[in-house]
Amino acid sequence: MPVIGLDLGGTKLAAAIFNDDGRILCKSGVPLAGRKGKQVGRLIAGEINKLVQFARAKKIRIKAVGVSVPGISYSKTGKVWAPNIPGWTNFPLRKEIIATLPDKKIPVTIDSDRACYILGEAWRGAARGCENAIFLAVGTGIGAGILVDGEILRGANDIAGAIGWLALDRPFQAKYKTCGGFEHHASGAGLAKVGGFKTAKDVFDAYNADNPVAKKVLREAIEFWGMATANLVSLFNPEKIIFGGGVFGPAKKFRPQIFAEAKKWAQPIAIRKVKFEAAKLGSDAGLYGAGYLALRSLKKTH
Repeated sequence: MPVIGLDLGGTKLAAAIFNDDGRILCKSGVPLAGRKGKQVGRLIAGEINKLVQFARAKKIRIKAVGVSVPGISYSKTGKVWAPNIPGWTNFPLRKEIIATLPDKKIPVTIDSDRACYILGEAWRGAARGCENAIFLAVGTGIGAGILVDGEILRGANDIAGAIGWLALDRPFQAKYKTCGGFEHHASGAGLAKVGGFKTAKDVFDAYNADNPVAKKVLREAIEFWGMATANLVSLFNPEKIIFGGGVFGPAKKFRPQIFAEAKKWAQPIAIRKVKFEAAKLGSDAGLYGAGYLALRSLKKTH
């Protein structure tokens, strides 16, 4: 059952045709190059149609499409909110895609990037075989893809997993309003901001050069990551927590310290049962997740 998966980021779009065991038959990528609003919608639709035409030439029939977006996907309406894409506050992405498909019966499923990260890792990565697992995505921001009994936890308004807003510090400060307290202190942007560096990379470079400010910033971040994962373990009792995103990367070497911090705070039986692992799919986790999203939509209709 060949399907198309697309992963939309803040600066580029990746797309691929997958077969049902996760093998990529064709892959493409294109920069957004300043596109916004409907232009990005047309870019996505165009890439889908290019892959459909490629598949036809190879006598492959595409059965479904899955799309990962960097924000909130409203499952009932097919609309999306993506703060990094200008004009995408309530954008009718599913409608835009279906309007350009040669076969209107092809199902189109859209979900958040954090949901697709855990789906990708559950399909072909570090969470294979898991029914209960969490992807902790730490990049410019922080989010979590939460798999519970084999299903993505969505919440009443499709916003579950926005853990940048976890309350891990007190008292509340006005600077937490825009991104949340956890994200302010322990995201890639947060690490740079708190330490007075330009980028998260600068923080890690300074840490490796024994800079005391960088050491303090990362020591505090380890505490925040540990507290957050302790809360996730106690709430959801997962088999694994998968660490991914641009920060993990260089921060994956801190997993033993993060686990030690989490162990102080978490439910004691649950923390002994869980495994902390680094993501295996790297920057392709969302793309694989989008492919798996498409495949799962077919299985649900049969």
